[in-house]
Amino acid sequence: MHANKTFVMVPGDNKIIYYIKKWVDISQEDEAVILSAFETTSIRKKKDLLVPGNVCKYLYFITKGCLRSYYVDLKGVEHIYQIRMDNNWISDLESFFTQRPSKYYIESLEDSQMLRISHERIEQLYLDLPKLERYFRILFQKAYINSLKRLNATMWESAVDRYNDMLKEQPDMFQRVPLVYIASYLGITPESLSRIRKKI
Repeated sequence: MHANKTFVMVPGDNKIIYYIKKWVDISQEDEAVILSAFETTSIRKKKDLLVPGNVCKYLYFITKGCLRSYYVDLKGVEHIYQIRMDNNWISDLESFFTQRPSKYYIESLEDSQMLRISHERIEQLYLDLPKLERYFRILFQKAYINSLKRLNATMWESAVDRYNDMLKEQPDMFQRVPLVYIASYLGITPESLSRIRKKI
């Protein structure tokens, strides 16, 4: 992974400011403070951003690309926890906030460009711009709620319903993500996903 630590205005900077402004009123001076807290970074396709045993040091905002987070169980089976594409965040929040080793891999599915912020810098950002705590609080609440929704869907919804929900909410995923990964994300086998797709 190659990082560029010069803080220049790039399209990704505009994107992250756009999404922050949806929840928080910030001035141009605030924008400069926010952008100075982030580093631009990139990663090639099929490379690891995080591996189990390492501490997750950053929150990543994906300006362009696609990544997944997953863990491998004792039988060697992969279980995908997150698939994130353009204009979304990815991280292992438990490892990031506790600064303890992660149990997850984060892998790029495409050549990807991101903005990243470290644990130390986000804490400093809270001090410099207290209003930013509101944005990140909303962000983390949404991440928690989405995790619960996925868990509930796995327990209570049929595989067909989970597939249809994904097709409705994230249609681009089927163009950019291998079906074997989508099956894992939905909690079903690739064969089951194939049968569902043939019926619909």
